[in-house]
Amino acid sequence: MLNIFTLVNGRLFQEEIESLEELSRFQPIWVDLESPTLEEKRWIKQYFGLLIPEDAMDEDIEESARFYEEDNGELHIRSDFLIADDDEPRTVRCAFILNQHNADLKSQGVLFSIHDEDVPVFRLLRMRARRAPGLIEDAKEVLLKLFDADAEYSADTLEGIYDQLEKVGNTVLSGNVTDAMASEVLGAIARQEDMNGRIRRNVMDTRRALSFMMRSKMLNADQFEDARQIMRDIDSLDSHTAFLFDKINFLMDATVGFININQNKIIKIFSVASVALLPPTLIASLYGMNFQYMPELSQKWGYPYALALMAASAVVPMWYFRRRGWLK
Repeated sequence: MLNIFTLVNGRLFQEEIESLEELSRFQPIWVDLESPTLEEKRWIKQYFGLLIPEDAMDEDIEESARFYEEDNGELHIRSDFLIADDDEPRTVRCAFILNQHNADLKSQGVLFSIHDEDVPVFRLLRMRARRAPGLIEDAKEVLLKLFDADAEYSADTLEGIYDQLEKVGNTVLSGNVTDAMASEVLGAIARQEDMNGRIRRNVMDTRRALSFMMRSKMLNADQFEDARQIMRDIDSLDSHTAFLFDKINFLMDATVGFININQNKIIKIFSVASVALLPPTLIASLYGMNFQYMPELSQKWGYPYALALMAASAVVPMWYFRRRGWLK
C-alpha cells in the first residue's frame, strides 16, 4: 500500500496511490509504504529517483548500522515502534529515508517510511495533523512528530499497565488467593512485565534515533528544542518503567508467597494427622506384641478398653491442636 501526504494550509492530507499517473499529480512531503509491492517500489524509483534498500526491513541488521547518512545527503533511520496489542504485543521495524539535499526538486524534503504493517503511532500522527493546522511544516517535522507520538503512545501504554497491575494487586492483597487465582494472577503479571520490557526497549530505540537526528545537524533551532523536549519526556518514562518492574516483582513475590501458604496448609494437615495417630499406633503396637498371655484376652472388656484408649489417645492431641489454633 502506497500513501502520500501533502501539506495544504498547514494540514496534512492523505492520498492512496494506485498508479504512477496518480503519483505524478502530487508533491508530497511524506511517502508511506506499507508492505510495498515491487511495482510500488518501481514507482518510487521512477518518480523520485530513490532506490529502497533491499535490507530496509531486515530484523537482523547490526544496531550500529541502523542510523547513517549517505554521500548524497540521504538520512537513513531504522527504528522500532510498539504495538500494544493485548493478545500479541510486539514491535514493528520501520525504515525511514529522509531526502533533503537532492538536486531533484521533486524529492527534496520528502520523508519515505517503509514498514510491514500499520502502526498505531502513524495513525495517531495522521489524526493530529488533520485536526491541528500548523503542526507539520516539512518532512523533518513529520519524522520528529512521529517520535513524539511514539513517546506519548508509550506513556499511554504505561498507564494501562498501571491500571492492570492495580486490579492484580487488589486480587493478591485480598488475602484469599487460591491456586487457580494465583495461576491467573501470575499470567497477568507476566504479560504486564513483557509489555513493560517492550516499552523500555522502545523508548531506548526512540532516544537513539532522536540523538542521531540532533547530532546530524539536520534540525533547525525550533526543531532541535522540540527534540530535546521529547528526550526529556522519554527520560521521565524511565522512572515509571523502573517503578513498574519493582511493583511487578512485589506482586510476583506476594503471589508465590500465597501459593507456598496454600501448600503449607496441605502439609500441615498431614503433619497433624500423623502426630494425632501416633498414640493409637503405639497402643495398638503394645497390645499386639507377642505376649504369653495377650492382655486383651485376660479381661472381659479387653478389646473395648483398648479401642477406647486408642480413640482417646487420638482425640486428646486433636483437642490440644485445636485449642492452640493449629487446625485453622
